[in-house]
Amino acid sequence: MAVPKKRTSGSKKKIRNRMWRDGSVKVAARALSSARSILSGRSKSFYYVTNEKASGTND
Repeated sequence: MAVPKKRTSGSKKKIRNRMWRDGSVKVAARALSSARSILSGRSKSFYYVTNEKASGTND
């Protein structure tokens, strides 16, 4: 015969929810940091294509 499980306490539920949300906050902060690094133009760890012309050409 099926028996219902014990109820999860409110504090455990809040802890799990908080940990789940904190994970997304960390990922968002890392993405924002990467975006700022790329947009500043000083990034040395990313390779990306720009539409800027090389400074050595005279067009």
